[in-house]
Amino acid sequence: MKLAVIGTGYVGLVSGVCFAHLGNEVICVDKVNEKIEMLGRGEVPIYEPGLKELIDTNVEAGRLRFSTDLADAVNKSDIVILAVGTPSLPNGEANLTYIKQAAAEIGAAINDYKVIVTKSTVPVGTNEKVAAIIAEQTNQRFDVASVPEFLREGSAIRDTLNPDRIVIGTTSEKAQEWLTQLHSPLTDNILVTDIRSAEMIKYASNAFLATKISFINEIANICEKVGADVTKVAEGMGHDNRIGRSFLKAGIGYGGSCFPKDTQALIQIAGHVDYEFKLLKSVVEVNQDQRFNVIRKLEAILDDLQGKTIAIWGLAFKPETDDIRDAPAVEIIQTLLQRGASVKAYDPVATSNFSRLISHPQLKYCDSKEEAVANADALCLLTEWKEFAEISLLELEGLLRKPILIDGRNVFSEEELSQTSFIYYSVGRPNMNHGVRDESPVLLF
Repeated sequence: MKLAVIGTGYVGLVSGVCFAHLGNEVICVDKVNEKIEMLGRGEVPIYEPGLKELIDTNVEAGRLRFSTDLADAVNKSDIVILAVGTPSLPNGEANLTYIKQAAAEIGAAINDYKVIVTKSTVPVGTNEKVAAIIAEQTNQRFDVASVPEFLREGSAIRDTLNPDRIVIGTTSEKAQEWLTQLHSPLTDNILVTDIRSAEMIKYASNAFLATKISFINEIANICEKVGADVTKVAEGMGHDNRIGRSFLKAGIGYGGSCFPKDTQALIQIAGHVDYEFKLLKSVVEVNQDQRFNVIRKLEAILDDLQGKTIAIWGLAFKPETDDIRDAPAVEIIQTLLQRGASVKAYDPVATSNFSRLISHPQLKYCDSKEEAVANADALCLLTEWKEFAEISLLELEGLLRKPILIDGRNVFSEEELSQTSFIYYSVGRPNMNHGVRDESPVLLF
């Protein structure tokens, strides 16, 4: 099939490349000349494992090309996929400016029947607005559909090529036929529904996953006070098929481009129909506060952060990506700097993006994990990159000025710590300090 994909962010670029890999002819379009020029040179503007190799293969095969000419791409395609950004407005609503602009340009370019697919995450009712905008620009026949994406950064290619399900929202039999044909090589689990339900499925899915994360973090906070181990609690819960094991890993909260944006947008969607989504508001509040447990634990050990040097491992919101949008590291580092600490930070791939966001005379970006911890008063591990888990804790202890480790992702085990003198705090696990020990947990009868 012939496809135009409008937008070359995570969703658009990965989707376009994967559709090309399935044998379709794909033109990826973006207004930003620099991005298209980079892609034309074989460079990838985002970090995603395996993406460059897949781009090179499909460009060489002639199935994939990049362009800034939206009209030409639309004219040469049967299916047009909208994958432009829908960032949050200050009030939490999704900003539909780019969607509306793209819809108007698509309408002006249509030369025959097209299926217009919205893959961007958009509020309920947006596809109807897209259809109206396109209809104002053309007399040609077209149909609209909502096909939300469920990929995860860091495993986006695997998620796209091996999806749990495909959701197709449309009222058109022809659009349904085409889109089922397009996606059938990926899975037999294709759910066809009305457009508004498809739009809502994406928000509901992300809101539920965010809820699981905030729930297990609240359980972790209680575990710390009563002496239970949240990793064992989560394991026991996960064996229940009604609950499942995924998204029950305690830590310092979710971040990235989806969960923070989509939870806020769904709260706004509910508000517009006079419904207060109390549960989701609490999920957001818990997540926001969870990251500051790192600061609270540091201050409990060091008392005053003024003049202290704190090492930070991990700047991206999760491993295997360079995305720093809503990463916990942003607020944690800003708070450390505000309280007078010096910060030495390291991330395997996200340092460049982070340094463009935060520049401060007391913040040093390091080229290695060892450089970051050298002579630091404490280390905070914020992203669970594999290379952090592989370091010798005895070696790490020798590099730090003080053996203090705040493990925000529960990377290290009791066995690893037992041969060290680390003052160690994790999330929701029993005391594993081998330096200074906490008081015993409160026992409840």
